[in-house]
Amino acid sequence: MAALGWLTPRRRSATARSVLAGEASAEAARKTSQDAALQEVSDREPEFPVLGDDKAAAFFDLDNTVMQGAALFHFGRGLYKRKFFETRDLAKFAWQQAWFRLAGVEDPEHMQDARDSALSIVKGHRVSELMSIGEEIYDEYMAERIWPGTRALAQAHLDAGQKVWLVTAAPVEIATVIARRLGLTGALGTVAESVDGVYTGKLVGEPLHGPAKAEAVRALAAAEGLDLSRCAAYSDSHNDIPMLSLVGHPYAINPDTKLRKHARVHDWRLRDYRTARKAAKVGLPAAAGVGAVAGGTAAAIALHRRRR
Repeated sequence: MAALGWLTPRRRSATARSVLAGEASAEAARKTSQDAALQEVSDREPEFPVLGDDKAAAFFDLDNTVMQGAALFHFGRGLYKRKFFETRDLAKFAWQQAWFRLAGVEDPEHMQDARDSALSIVKGHRVSELMSIGEEIYDEYMAERIWPGTRALAQAHLDAGQKVWLVTAAPVEIATVIARRLGLTGALGTVAESVDGVYTGKLVGEPLHGPAKAEAVRALAAAEGLDLSRCAAYSDSHNDIPMLSLVGHPYAINPDTKLRKHARVHDWRLRDYRTARKAAKVGLPAAAGVGAVAGGTAAAIALHRRRR
């Protein structure tokens, strides 16, 4: 049996050198594991929006970004239904809406005509009356036209504890109704003049369009104490490049040709919900990818239930 003694483990005390070797090996293993974990985190795109960042907010264009078509045209359909104007005016609204949906871009002449028509239609009516009607029109014509993907993006900001604002050339009353129904913070929109709660048929200043949107966002950010470099903005139109350029996180949503080209040149994030094909993506964060699919599905279900 003595010949088999080499098979029996020998008991011996660890030397100082063996203890040092063991500790060094354990520390190296720990460090390697930590480095691998850190590398995995660094390889992933930073989470956005940042949870709890109260210096950040999100600004969403409305027409063809949050909603298919133009809010003003849908509002016009609702007013026609309520005998606010004649059939020939409805035909004009319908043609402008058809152009907008087919072209996918804002035609300045059409938009100006629509605004002028709307101002003449609401003249003499009370602001409270139009707000109440706006709630009904949202349910009739707008709720089913909300893009679920964009809605999911807005919800991601809300879930992160950030404020979310609509920024649109549509009348502020319409925009406010839509923002409230979507659970957003509020809306910046074109302001129609009213005296003692009655519309005069005039605007205060000019329509909130193009550079005016950027100025509105800048003013709101200053009043709210926001850091624009940490904010996000979303739009479909090259007319909103001034607003998109203000923020640190610009997104091109359902972009027109000029905005798509600009977004690619400047490495802006891009998302298109207008077709079934997978959209081209430029640095697309999780909130606009997987989150948009999951959140968009939930939003679509919610809208379906609301309509039932």
